[in-house]
Amino acid sequence: MKTEILDIKGNKKEIIELPKCFSKEIRDDLILKVLETKKTEHPYSPSPVAGKQHAAKGKVVHRRHVWRSGYGRGMSRVPRKVMSRRGSQFGWEAAEVPHAKGGMRAHPPKVISRINTKKINKKELQKAFESALGATITKEKILLKYPSIKTIKNFPLIVESKILSLKVKDLCSSLKNILGEDLNKIALKNKKIRSGKGKARGRKYKKSAGLLIVTGNKEKLKTKIVDSISVKKLGVLHLAKGGPGRLTMYTDTAIKELSGDKK
Repeated sequence: MKTEILDIKGNKKEIIELPKCFSKEIRDDLILKVLETKKTEHPYSPSPVAGKQHAAKGKVVHRRHVWRSGYGRGMSRVPRKVMSRRGSQFGWEAAEVPHAKGGMRAHPPKVISRINTKKINKKELQKAFESALGATITKEKILLKYPSIKTIKNFPLIVESKILSLKVKDLCSSLKNILGEDLNKIALKNKKIRSGKGKARGRKYKKSAGLLIVTGNKEKLKTKIVDSISVKKLGVLHLAKGGPGRLTMYTDTAIKELSGDKK
C-alpha cells in the first residue's frame, strides 16, 4: 500500500510504501482482549484486620464446664470481648461483627478480587498490535471512533520528522495546516469537569486522549499538548486507547523503523 508523506505545511512531499505490518487483518476482538488484560485498577479495601484489633482480650466460649463460658447465661452467640471482670462474672461487649460497635464492614471489597490476573498469549498480543496499527490507517475505523471529523480527508497521517523540532507555536500552526478545524475539536487533549455525582467520587475531571504522534527511537517531542511515543515503546494501549482507530500521526523516521529499515 502506497501513501504520501506531508511536509510541515500540510503539502504532499513524497510517496512511500507502507510497511507490511499495517496491512494485516484487523482483529477487534484481540485488541479488546489486550485492553481488558492490561487494564489496571487501584485495588482498595478495608484493612484485613479491621474490627479485630481489640484493646480487651477474650472471646465467649459456649461450652459447659469451661472457665469464662457463656453457657446458660441467655447470651446471643456473637463474638464478644471482655471489658471488665468481678470474680467469675465478666462484662462482655459484642465485637468484630458488622452490627457491633467498632466491628468490621459487612461484605467489604477485597484486595485479592480487585487485582487483574488475566493473561494473554504472545501471538495474540502480536496480532493485536498489528491490528491496532492497521486500525490507525483505516478511515472507516477512525470515523467510527471520531464521527465528528470533517477536515481530515486522507489516512494515514505521515509527516516529515522536521515537525518535531518546531517550537510550540509553530507546531500548533503546522498541525492546523494538516488537521484543519479538527485540531481543536479532536486532536488536542482537553480536560473538563464531569457532570453529575462523579465529581464527589474521586473522578471530577474527564480527559480526552487526543492525537498520538509516533516518533523514531531517537526523536522526541518537546511539548505535551498532544501525546507522543517512540516506536520502541509503542503498544496496543497507546494505539487503541478507548478502542481501535485512535487518531495517530507518524513521522517518516517512525515508518522506516517500523519497516525494519534503520537507515
